[in-house]
Parts: sequence; structure tokens; C-alpha cells
Amino acid sequence: MVFSELIFIYAFLPLNLIIYFLAKNIHVKNTVLLLFSLMFYAWGEPVFVLLLVGMAFVNWLFSLWIGVARARGRTGWARFALVLSCIVSLGAIGVFKYGTFIMENLRLFTGYPSVIPHILLPIGISFYTFQLLSYVVDVYRGEVPPQRKFHLLLLYVSLFHQCIAGPIVRYQDVSEELLRRTTSFKDMSEGITRFTVGFAKKALLANQCDLLAKQFLGLKAEDTLEALSMTQITALPAAALWASTACYMLMIYLDFSAYSDMAIGMGRMVGFHYKENFNYPYISQSVTDFWRRWHMSLSGFFRDYVYIPLGGNRCSKGRQLFNMLVVWALTGLWHGASWNFVLWGLYFFVFLALEKLFFGVVLDFLPRIFRHVYLLAVVLFGWILFRVEDLSQVWAMVCGMFGANGNAVTNFETNTLLLGNCIFLAVAILACTPLVKTIGQAMADKAQTSKAMLAVHAVVQIAAPLLLLLLGTAMLIGNSYNPFLYFRF
Repeated sequence: MVFSELIFIYAFLPLNLIIYFLAKNIHVKNTVLLLFSLMFYAWGEPVFVLLLVGMAFVNWLFSLWIGVARARGRTGWARFALVLSCIVSLGAIGVFKYGTFIMENLRLFTGYPSVIPHILLPIGISFYTFQLLSYVVDVYRGEVPPQRKFHLLLLYVSLFHQCIAGPIVRYQDVSEELLRRTTSFKDMSEGITRFTVGFAKKALLANQCDLLAKQFLGLKAEDTLEALSMTQITALPAAALWASTACYMLMIYLDFSAYSDMAIGMGRMVGFHYKENFNYPYISQSVTDFWRRWHMSLSGFFRDYVYIPLGGNRCSKGRQLFNMLVVWALTGLWHGASWNFVLWGLYFFVFLALEKLFFGVVLDFLPRIFRHVYLLAVVLFGWILFRVEDLSQVWAMVCGMFGANGNAVTNFETNTLLLGNCIFLAVAILACTPLVKTIGQAMADKAQTSKAMLAVHAVVQIAAPLLLLLLGTAMLIGNSYNPFLYFRF
């Protein structure tokens, strides 16, 4: 089940909210949320819900061990428990997410094993494992006390709002709200609005961008890039490759930020205040700024739990670059068990390192438009690495974009798709900017001093979420193509 499925929007979520608000106290409300969260996870993976519960239970025990050891001044035992916790958590993700990848590479170099088993990837394992790691580390650091009630830790890690695709929520950010929270009218209103904005962004924009990205390559909705042969890639005109990559670039932001919008909105409806995960990254003017705005919960995790413990910026320039190299290799690997993801992470490391060493100073002297074009170009070519697993296909696509495959710049099919979708693409581009948010804020500010604008603003606040919900629903009725990109990360 995903957030943009009609069964979720019109059955699961309303039923959850009705029962939640009928519950008399916070303990019953938490029980309702926990049961619905486990049901939500088990809907798609009934077996792997046991893994989720087991991981939470093991890390709960380790956190209690650390708490007791710290209280008695036995730092060695606390450190030992932390190491064991990391081994268990990283071991689980290593087996399920990287087991096949590791064995494939072993066979490539050694010839063994001769048979590689297919290991199913539990949904959301990357997200909930990182949340458990951050919790145990924070307990070890003394930043949060160990949670003595297992069901509350399980609730934190399994909350269906953010369990399977983020944002990565720190325990210390919601620990108080697990015990004490209320939902004001403002929370409910803003939560519903945020949820419907995300739903519309997904159903109206992201899905169509994904379809266009495939159509420019001559693929159908159900096709993957693996269906595209090298011969087909080298026969595509440059305009088709540029347009497909640009549509994918729009889709990946609209898709992932839509999920975060919906997660944050649902959290607000029941009193949780999750931190933002995206801040319009495509308006950035440097790669450094881009990664302060893109998937901020993941960037923050690697900063606080990898980069800073390695020494961060408190060391020589060479060591700083090494620390960055480790972080970005891990960032790439986190996204998928494939070498193209590792190279994608290292690709961004190169630009971040250059900006840190000297290019950041150069950028400051360039006009804003040049800085923005530079950023968009770097990110666009980065998404090719992210999107295409076969590195020979990556090279063929890049060559084709610059006419090196000897094809025409464009063709009839590409021109027809571009002309037929130019208005849609313009809307999708605007959705990646803070324009609508800025207009809404201006209306809200004006409503403080104008009764007429206050009335208009009130109507918009009621009508806009309803309209977005109806339009998104209309788009999904009869449409079986509705994936979330990060659903299995």
C-alpha cells in the first residue's frame, strides 16, 4: 500500500483518523497508531513485519543496556553494546539489501559462489534501520534517555507516516510527542493541506513526468530501462535524450517530495511535527547548497553520525576531503546495491570537493544565472547515473545528448511529445519552485489587514485541498501506474 492509492486515501487513512480521535487518552491513541502502522507495513510484506519488530526489539534491549552501563559509569560496556547494536542493524541491511550485490561481485573476481540466491528487499529497511541507529547512538551520547517502554520505541520506528520512505525522523525530535501531543485546528488544517498538495504533486505531476521520461525513449509505462537495448539508445535523437532526462529530473523531485509532503501532513493531523525533507533544491546555485536542500534528513544523518565522528571540518583539508569521500560513497551505496549508485555518490563528491577547495569562491563572483545553470547541469547529468544501472548505457546516453552517436538532433515523435506537453512541463517546473508557496504567504499576510482578502484566503484554504484531492483522484481512477520511487529503499 502506498499513500497515493485510493484505498489508502479513502479507507485506511480516514478509518485510522476516526478511531484515533475517538480514543480517550494518549495511551489508547498510541495503541491505535501502532496497530495501524503494523497493519500498513504488513499489507505489502506480512513476513517482513517480523523483521521490523525484531530489529526494534533488539535495539531497544541494547539501548537499555547502554543506559544502565552509563548510569553505573561503565563506559566500556556501553560502547560494547553500541558496537553490537551497529553490527546487528548494519548486518541486517547488509544481508537483505547488499547480500546479492556482494555475492555477484565475489563471483566476478573469484568464481564463487556458483549459485547466487535471490534475496528479497524488505520495504523501508534503509529508513527504519537508520532511525534505530540514530536512536541508539543518541542514547549512547546521552542526548536522549533510553525508552523503557518497547511499544513506544516500536511506534516511533514503525509509524506508517514515515516508516517506508522517510523522512528519517530522529527519536529526539518526537520523543516528547510520543507521550504528550495534541492536535489543534491549525494542525489539522495545515496537515490536510500539506497531504493533498503532496497527493496532487504525485498523481498529477510526478506520474506524468515519469511516463513522459519513458515515452521520449520509446518505452511504455510498464517498461523499465532494462528493456532498452544499446541499439535503441544509440538510435535516439539528442533532443529525446535531453527531454527524457529532464523529465526524470522533474519526476524524481516531485515524486519523493510528494511522499515527504504527505508524511509530514499526516503527522500534523495527529500532533507529530516532522522536520522538512526538501527545500526547493532546484533553485540552488551550487552543489553544496543543493545538498542542504535535497533529502535533508538523509544528509543530516550522514553529517551527524558519519562525517562529524570522522572529524568533520575539525581537521586538515586532506582529512576533510577523505571524510567527505567516505560520506558520499556511503550515500551512493545507501540508495541502491549497484555500482552506478556508488559512482553517483562519488560524482557529487567531486563537485562538492571542488567547491570546498576553490570553485565555491569562483561561483560567488559569477552572475546568479550562471551559477544556477551550472547547478542544474551537474544535477541533470548526475540523475543519468542514478537512473541507468548499465554504465555502458550511461555513456551511450551522454554521447547521444551531444550528437556523438551520429543521429539527428530531433525527430517527429520527439517534437510531437514536446509540443503536446509544453504547458504541462511548464507547470511541473513551476511546482519545483517556491512560487505557489510565496503567493500563498502573500495572501495570508494581506488577509491580516484586509477583510476582503481574509474572506478570499478562507475560501482558498477550504477549496484548494478539496480541489486537489478530487483532481488527483480523477487522475488515478482506472490508472494502475502509480509507483513511489523510494518505496523500496
